Amino acid sequence: MRSRISEGEHWPGTQLPTEAEYVESLGVSRTVVREAVARLAAEGLVEARQGKGVFVSETARYQAFQITRDELDNLSDVVQLLELRLGVETEMAGLAAERRSDVDLMDMRRQLKILGQSDVAMDRSVMADVAFHKAIAKASRNAYYVKLIEFLGVRLVPPRSMFLRRSEAYMGDSYRAVIGGEHEAILEAIAARDPDRAHSAARTHMSESLKRHRAIQKSMED
Repeated sequence: MRSRISEGEHWPGTQLPTEAEYVESLGVSRTVVREAVARLAAEGLVEARQGKGVFVSETARYQAFQITRDELDNLSDVVQLLELRLGVETEMAGLAAERRSDVDLMDMRRQLKILGQSDVAMDRSVMADVAFHKAIAKASRNAYYVKLIEFLGVRLVPPRSMFLRRSEAYMGDSYRAVIGGEHEAILEAIAARDPDRAHSAARTHMSESLKRHRAIQKSMED
């Protein structure tokens, strides 16, 4: 039902098929149809009109982008999010190099200091990692980068920390040193106001992060 709305089969303002028609066409029970309609109504995609039926909401085509908790149940989802961030954060770092302030640099250095401490708990370390990338977003002076990193960041933290805990290779000082080096390269490029170097450093960091998570994914599948 949701896909038929999102793909334009049912346009905003049009009436949905009746409950009986869905039961026949989809081969499901009335209870399933009612639950599906209730979920769509809760999401603002449809609305019930007394005595008339269920209609696609006029605002259905403008629904906000979402990544739900259910979509972060496995490592492949985290990998896909990292693939998205690869393109986003590369350009974001370049803008940060052009527009950053001294305060932005202080914020980035503060987060890297936390990341460099060997006695920091995994959850705190991952949160500092996300905060570092958010500081870069702020330095880009583009509010949409900040919103996107905030949106993605809080969704990446739980699964990333959970999956990283499963591999000893991603728990020690050597791993922390590798991550620290990648982050420092980004920071140095931004501090030097060198957009090309910032692009390269950010792309390297995100590409290496993808490799690490794909390696964990492969080890879990073997």
